[in-house]
Amino acid sequence: MGQHEVSINRSADAIRLFMRHLLRDIQALEQMLENDMFEKDKSRIGAEQEFFLVDSQMRPASVGHDLLTALDSDYFTPELALFNLEANLDPQEFDALSLRRIEAQLKELTQQIRDRANEMGAYVAQTGILPTISKSDLNLNNITPKPRYRMINEVLCGMRGEDSRLNIEGLDELMFTHDNVLIEACNTSFQLHFQVTPEDFATYYNIAQAVSGPLLALAANSPILMGKRLWHETRIALFQQAIDTRSANKANREQEPRVWFGNHWVKESVLELFQEDIARFRVLFAQDIDCDPFDALERGEVPKLQALCLHNGTVYRWNRACYGISKGKPHLRIENRILPAGPTPLDTMANSAFYLGLLCGYAKEVGDISKHMDFSDAKLNFNNAAKHSMETDFHWFKGKRYGFEDLILQELLPLAKEGLKDRGIDSGDIDRYLGVIEERTKHNQNGAIWMLRNYNTILDKGLKKENACRVLTSSMLNRQASGEPVHTWQDITPPEISAIKQHNQLVEQVMSTDIFTVHPDDLIDLAAKIMHWNHIRHVAVEDNGKLIGVVSYRSILQIYGKYAARGDVHLVPVQEVMSKTTVTITPTHTIEEAMALMRTHKVGCLPVLSKDGLVGMLTEAELMDEFSKWLEKGN
Repeated sequence: MGQHEVSINRSADAIRLFMRHLLRDIQALEQMLENDMFEKDKSRIGAEQEFFLVDSQMRPASVGHDLLTALDSDYFTPELALFNLEANLDPQEFDALSLRRIEAQLKELTQQIRDRANEMGAYVAQTGILPTISKSDLNLNNITPKPRYRMINEVLCGMRGEDSRLNIEGLDELMFTHDNVLIEACNTSFQLHFQVTPEDFATYYNIAQAVSGPLLALAANSPILMGKRLWHETRIALFQQAIDTRSANKANREQEPRVWFGNHWVKESVLELFQEDIARFRVLFAQDIDCDPFDALERGEVPKLQALCLHNGTVYRWNRACYGISKGKPHLRIENRILPAGPTPLDTMANSAFYLGLLCGYAKEVGDISKHMDFSDAKLNFNNAAKHSMETDFHWFKGKRYGFEDLILQELLPLAKEGLKDRGIDSGDIDRYLGVIEERTKHNQNGAIWMLRNYNTILDKGLKKENACRVLTSSMLNRQASGEPVHTWQDITPPEISAIKQHNQLVEQVMSTDIFTVHPDDLIDLAAKIMHWNHIRHVAVEDNGKLIGVVSYRSILQIYGKYAARGDVHLVPVQEVMSKTTVTITPTHTIEEAMALMRTHKVGCLPVLSKDGLVGMLTEAELMDEFSKWLEKGN
């Protein structure tokens, strides 16, 4: 669980003092392990559920602060962005009915946040990445007003020394730079904690790493970001790049990102992970530490290890080791950060049951999994599953390869079932949760596959990407409200597509992002051919990435008439034809404002500019297309 109310400092003296405390914490932890101080007679599971908040247009709604006030509950905490919230569930002893209790509380908390959000005109979405989020949402006006978040933004940006560079390739490609840490807020997840003894830590942690690939393939739910079809679980690439503090000039060094899977199995102890993370990753900021861990030990108390916990919270392993104290006893946990949010509480609990069953099953049947599987295969499986989910082949024990369905149905589901049985989980709950996993596998439909198939269908109906994302999000919310698992979800229907209202839209929801440009020294004949081939009437003119004008079909016809008698019309450069006094607009202006600009300046095209330059073109054709849809709906 993240710390929100902390006193933080970035001065050199404070960092050095904090590092001293951090090293003392590691020494104290080592002594505690040697002295057998950790809780061993209890096994607990806990969870954190993150949510997106959206408005009536299915866009991010920055109402997190007001919603927290309305909820007035310690179960809910803020997240980095005002359009996210988190629910922290009660830890449960891992016993017969523990999964059922977690599901009941998850449903209860989800309903609470839905009810309060609805009262404010907002809605709650459970998905790894919100399809409708746009770059314009990722501005610092949307950062949660907590010193910790501002400091994280300043420190990470300062360590990079340059803007974030995001580049993810899937069916489409998304590539842009960004000047703050809010890219991270595009992600929401379900984080599952599993308490283990120090003696068993290496065994369970390595199993968690090994099963991460097939678990991710089952749960993938994040295929679309900013209208682009990317990885089936785009969160994996997005989060790594969002928190990456490595600058481009260190590209040749073997330096790991702060979000990472790891490079090797744990051999003996949790200390290996904590020590590696201290050695590899710089301290981001300091916190005032109120006591020395050895002083606490001498008094017979359990030290908080505040410095270690704070630093550990700034290194984002997909499976992360955690230290905690429960009822006066220290304990160790494995935090699974792999699972995306949603699509439904039942899907979430099915994923959790499958994961916990595999941990327990492999611990009993195999023990040291590193003797059966190369770490490189576990890492390769994870990366491939993030890209392709259920379409992945897996490298498994002793170099054997499986297709997804065969691995789940023949190997992993039976083992997970035995693992849960061995831990005394209620047989009805085992059948219910693992039944969802079995049916999801047989139907070959997780959240990512459902979203991609339906997004393609919506695009084929002629909607712009921005509106297609709104339809997709709205339809997803409708199905989430039913609580039925994702493998039962039907495809989006024509009435759902037509139900999305087209008025009060923003320019970015209508503009064309498939932009053709020419250089001022290019021939007008090239500009004319581009317009003819692509059925457009305007082409932007760029010089070194900067918009300097627009050339229109009408202006080319006029110049052809002027030069026709001379016979050298084909040698005329674009710069002699283009309009240099170009009227532009931004992506976040409304369509009504765009139409007013066109009328006032008597132009048929508006280049759309952001601080990154030309991002789209809005023409009379796009506006007429949207207006005709508006009339068809009788609005």
